[in-house]
Amino acid sequence: MSGTTVMQVDPTNAEQARAWDGDEGAFWAANARAFDRAVDGYHDSLLGAGAIRPGDRVLDIGCGTGQVSRDAARVARDGEALGVDLSGEMIAVARRIAAEHGLANASFQRCDVQIHPFPAAFFDVAISRTGTMFFGDPAAAFANIGRALKRGGRLALLVWQGPEANEWIRELIGALSVGRDLPVPAAGAPGPFAQADPQAAAAVLAAAGFTRIDLQGLQEPMWFGSDVGEAHRFILGQLGWLLRGLNADQRDQALENLRGTIAAHDTSDGICYQSATWLIRATRS
Repeated sequence: MSGTTVMQVDPTNAEQARAWDGDEGAFWAANARAFDRAVDGYHDSLLGAGAIRPGDRVLDIGCGTGQVSRDAARVARDGEALGVDLSGEMIAVARRIAAEHGLANASFQRCDVQIHPFPAAFFDVAISRTGTMFFGDPAAAFANIGRALKRGGRLALLVWQGPEANEWIRELIGALSVGRDLPVPAAGAPGPFAQADPQAAAAVLAAAGFTRIDLQGLQEPMWFGSDVGEAHRFILGQLGWLLRGLNADQRDQALENLRGTIAAHDTSDGICYQSATWLIRATRS
């Protein structure tokens, strides 16, 4: 559970650590299956990009509740997968599920990837599903990841393209803004879209010693719930903070707007919005 062990955190990641080892991480831990299903359309592409082989040692960065780590461990077979995350609650869930599945070669550790002393040249593959956009110092983080990889080691990342390519964030933020101009994070600032600029993302990786950098654009539906009510609760659990500061009328309007856009995206597969990511491949030189 969060707060039970001391974790060294780089000062630039202190805010992220408070969020992911606090209420935000707790919500993700409690809704693990929903978050996994939300991005299920990208799962096989990401694992394929890692080109994991039997016997490989795999590092899963920002592993959350461990779905990618578990499937990487299955492919690696007599190898191993280590999932790392800032969230104690998500790590606890990941460990529990791996034990339930009998995956002795999947392990999990709460740590700050940016500064954690991984064994040098130890891993064959580093992989991450929307987990590398939150580094306070991306250059330092990817340099540390590079040190942990063997020469020729493979890097596979799934990151979000910008809001203009992601219907889900435009629609949901638009519904809850109620005419307000919400602040836009600075380019490259820690957050979901920190690696949305492909040239900037590639430059950071190149500076950290990665070569053969390739970015492939992918588009898949993003799932938010089986029906309107379920999606409404799931989305408010993530974005309910946007209601802060609204008066009663504005709050009612925001909730009505949200329910309206959710209903408009009700499909035979549940509530789905279009999304877009970059699948990034690179090699440790």
